[in-house]
Parts: sequence; C-alpha cells; structure tokens
Amino acid sequence: MNKDNMPTQNNFYPQNSIRSDFAIAMSQMYREEVPLYQDLLDVVEEINSELINSNEISEEGITDLSRINLERHGAIRLGSKEELNLISRLFNVLGMEPVGYYDLSIADLPVHSTVFRPVKRDDLKENPFRIFCSVLRPELLDSEIQEKVKEVIASRNIVSEKCLSLITKFEEESGLDEEDSKDFVKEALEIFRWHKNARISKGFYKELLSINSLLADIVAFKGPHINHLTPRVLDIDLLYQRMSEKGINMTATIQGPPRRKIPILLRQTSFRALNEEILFPDIEGSELLGTHRARFGEIEKRGAALTPKGLGLYNELLNKVLIEVKQSDSNYLEKLAESFKAFPDDIESLVKETLVYFSLSVDEDTDSLKAKLEKIPQISQQISMIQNLIEKDSTYIFKPEFVEVLLSLQLAGVIKIELLTYEDFLPVSAAGIFKSNIVEGGYVKAKDGQELSSQEDLEKALTKKILDPFKDYEAESLASIKAGLEKISNLL
Repeated sequence: MNKDNMPTQNNFYPQNSIRSDFAIAMSQMYREEVPLYQDLLDVVEEINSELINSNEISEEGITDLSRINLERHGAIRLGSKEELNLISRLFNVLGMEPVGYYDLSIADLPVHSTVFRPVKRDDLKENPFRIFCSVLRPELLDSEIQEKVKEVIASRNIVSEKCLSLITKFEEESGLDEEDSKDFVKEALEIFRWHKNARISKGFYKELLSINSLLADIVAFKGPHINHLTPRVLDIDLLYQRMSEKGINMTATIQGPPRRKIPILLRQTSFRALNEEILFPDIEGSELLGTHRARFGEIEKRGAALTPKGLGLYNELLNKVLIEVKQSDSNYLEKLAESFKAFPDDIESLVKETLVYFSLSVDEDTDSLKAKLEKIPQISQQISMIQNLIEKDSTYIFKPEFVEVLLSLQLAGVIKIELLTYEDFLPVSAAGIFKSNIVEGGYVKAKDGQELSSQEDLEKALTKKILDPFKDYEAESLASIKAGLEKISNLL
C-alpha cells in the first residue's frame, strides 16, 4: 500500500462504536431467534423505568443509569484452543480483553472460561458489552469420544474468510474505517447465529448428550451460537416475580448474594432453556427431526466490586449455606439472607473494613470546595502527608487511618465515595445457571489427581495474559483517589 494512502487515526471508526453496533445487532438477532427474550426485555425495561421514575433506587454510588438500557452480556461455548484464538482476535476488534479465569470443573462441567469485556471505565460507560466464553476440556472425556469430538471440531471453520480478512486488516492497520466496521459487524454476527442443522448424526448427538448437554451443544453445530443474552435490571426480585406471574418457567432461585440495601457483586437468574427443533443429517441424504435445549434468557443485577478480603467473606458465608441446603430448596434464600447478616450493608462499614473497591468524586464548584476546606483544621498538612504515604506504598489506601480521613472529608462535603461496579462473574453463580439449564445428560467429573487444562493453557491460545480483575479494580481506585487528592491539594 502506498504510504500516502495509509489510513490515519482520524479515519478509524471508534472501537466503542463498533462494539455498540455489534451489541445492538446481536440483541436484535436474538430477539428474532428467541421471541421470549423480547418478553424478558419488556419486563426489564418496565421495571427499570418504574424505579428510575419513582426515585426508589437504593444502590447509592454504584448504579450508572446512563448505561442500564444498553447493558448486555452474552455467553458462547467453544470447542478448541484454535477457536479461542480466533474469537480473541475478533473481540480485540471490539475493544474487549480477556478478564478473569473461571474453572467450572468445580461443578462437574467439562469447560473452563474467561470473559471478554472492555477494561477502562470510560469504555465501559460507552458500552459494557461482555461475552462469557467457555472452552471445552477434551481431557475430561474418554479417549474414544475425545478423538471423535476433536475430529468434528477440527473440521469446522467458525470464522468466514471475509471476517478473517477484516480482523487481519484491523491488526495490520490498527483500526477499520466506518465501511469496513459495518461489514465486520455483519460478518461477525454470523458466527453467533443459531443454525438448526446439526453437523453430526443423531446417534452421536445422543451419545454426547448422555455424557453432558454442554458437550452436545458445543460439538453438534456449525459454530458457537449465542446461548443467552443478559440485560441488567434494577430489581431482580421484582423481575423474577413478574416473569413467574406471566407463566414463564424460571430457574429455581436467584444466583449470587441475597437482596441487600447496598448490592454487592452480581445476582443472576434466567428463564429455562427452550426446547427447539433441529435437523440431523441422514446417511441417505435426507434429514431427521430432533430437539435440542441450550438457549435461555438470563437477567442480572450488578453491585459493588469486592476486594479479595470482601470476596473471601462472601465465599465463606455462601459456602456455609450450601453445606446446609441446596439452591433448589424452598428455604434457600431465607438461609442465605440469614447468613449474610454478617456482611456489612452500609457504605461506611464496607469502606472501613476494606471489603469494597471505590472511587472519589470531588465537589466541582471551586468556590464551594475552597470554603469547605477552609473549615477543616490542618487540612493542607493532612492531605500532603497522605499523598506522600500513597506514593511510598499504594496499599495505604486500604489502611484504617486513611479511610478515616476520607470519611471525614465526605462528612464535610468535600468528596463523595462511590463504590465501583462489579464488571465480572462468579464461578458458583455461572455454574448454577449452567446446571439449572441442563435438563438432559449427566455431569463430567475429573478423576482423582487428573491434570486439567488451566489458565496458562488458555493464555497460550490467546497469546496474551488473562487480566486479573482485582488488579484492575485496585488500579482504578488508586488512580481516582490520587486524582481527587491532587485536585484538593491544588486549592490549598
């Protein structure tokens, strides 16, 4: 290409816009493929509008209403590391990076997962589209089945030549213009479209189904059809009630923490997987009718991101309940709420006990801010001291004496502490949703001492590291705190 004709940065269609276009197109496609998903969206939008208009939203500091209506996450299942590599390159065009590692063998499922999502807060605000991406662990299968599965997966090509050429163009030129971006969205969408024609015989399908329905879903079709899309609702308990009242078959419970004044992490539920007609190839060239259950509608409610200490307490309280009752038991939510009384439910305590990640916002009115600062004794020395301590040791932001200073500044109206929204997922909840929608087949248990594919194996396929969400939240908290203190310091 002539150097003069090389595209400049100004010619590139923004990645956030490509991702938004893709997320909207995906949602529209899923509406058409799964009409019940539209019913779900209608109830979500109804509840969100009611709460916003009535000012009954209680999750102070963690609900960014500007992104509620567009927020979605989806889920796909891949058959090999080679497919993961291709999908990773595709999501890179959308500005989505692999974040977090999820080992679902804890639930006897033959997959492990990562999540592709935007990382920077500004990009999340533009469009927080995420894909929960699971990859088959063939080593969990018996050797004979394993070889058959590998052969079927290797024989398919999930990304079209045109889509691959656009991915390569993006990688070579560091961007796509608007026309290429529109073509890319159109081509990429086809990867995740539902195809009712199976690529394997009905007999082999039944054999896979008897092992695990996720296995059958991964192997039987042309590619990784989207198996659910998840809108974000402001009151998931109310949504569960209204969907049930409409006669929609919901999963047994809501996954995640109980209802709280200050929501934490992630709560999820779904309507059960649909029974859909599919066609199997026949040796005589005709088609055999069958059915398949895989696609469902999930809903989420997001809360505050927890620190490792906070997540440790969460897991401790959850595991205590799971020892006593099953999630399908009628008294499960009652037991859960009782157990979580030990988890603080106000912002001050959550911050004091370093259970949550948070950011700072500073009064934008300079005159008002100066007047408030003048009323605080020795504020200049105090701010200077903690800035120096942070520079020496960033973990100082989790020290009790530092938090006390912040809480006093908030009390004086100088700053506002805002909890960071949790952008990721929970292994137990993800497994719970998956298992709630497995209506046929069994589970796949690892043998004692069996060596399983790991995060490092996924990273080799990705040719990049999977980002640690804790480090991401911590860096965001630290940057916000330092910027807020700098702004105050400049006025002293």
